[in-house]
Amino acid sequence: MAGPTTARRGEKKPARSRPPASGRSGGSSGGGGKKSGKSSGPKNGRFAPRGGFRLPSRRVLIITLAGAVLLAGFGAWALYGSTWLRTESVKATGTGVLTEDEVVRAAAVPMDTPLASVDKRAIAERLRAKLPRIKSVEVSRSWPHTVSLKVTERQPELLIQTGGKFVEVDAEGIRFATVTTAPKGVPLLEMAVRDSPSLKRFGPDRIRAAAATVVAALPKAVHQDVRTVQVRSYDSITLRLTNGRTVVWGSEERSTAKAKVLTAALKAARDARHFDVSVPTAPAVSGS
Repeated sequence: MAGPTTARRGEKKPARSRPPASGRSGGSSGGGGKKSGKSSGPKNGRFAPRGGFRLPSRRVLIITLAGAVLLAGFGAWALYGSTWLRTESVKATGTGVLTEDEVVRAAAVPMDTPLASVDKRAIAERLRAKLPRIKSVEVSRSWPHTVSLKVTERQPELLIQTGGKFVEVDAEGIRFATVTTAPKGVPLLEMAVRDSPSLKRFGPDRIRAAAATVVAALPKAVHQDVRTVQVRSYDSITLRLTNGRTVVWGSEERSTAKAKVLTAALKAARDARHFDVSVPTAPAVSGS
């Protein structure tokens, strides 16, 4: 009898089939299989922000904060405690009648003090109080050691003669200085309003300001010919020009329009002696 068959030389033994592992079937979405991919939960108790950005650690924050505090402290010391940025000089510009020395002395800026602590408002108020000729002043710090004063002076539009002196009046009607010599080209103001009802209604300051407004509205060619401004009431202002010419102006209202009409009338009627522009839409010229 023949024995059991044996494998011949050179023949490969058939591979044994392995049973499929449970839960690894491809495409299966059943609940029994394990989910693939990395976990999106926290790793080591920390969340990693998207984009690779990480918040600085507490140690870095503490060092940064300490550096900022030290820098701020150094800046404060440099401004107020050191000798680097202290007031050593004062410079004034924009003066005309006033001198730079007058302005600097009136400003009374404390020397050898921190430049950062200079009270600019107090300096400006002190200057306007001591020197009424100053209309405005800009106070600034010029680092590292200088206080700069940029002055704007008041300009006289009228003069009030009192005794042998003259009081200067600006375009706002403010009396700001008394001089012994009358500035050239500035007309005299003659006010005769004591018996006028407008004195009680408007007051002398308002009436004086109205006269100054009239003169300030005149073009240069006319302004230089004005010698006297006579005021009898708020509504009665008269200009006395060179060569005996007179201009009835009326009130200060519509002064710009009146100035234009007067300029044209003076050119058109060069021989006239009397001009009335109190109603600018109906001017009158006579005495040719």
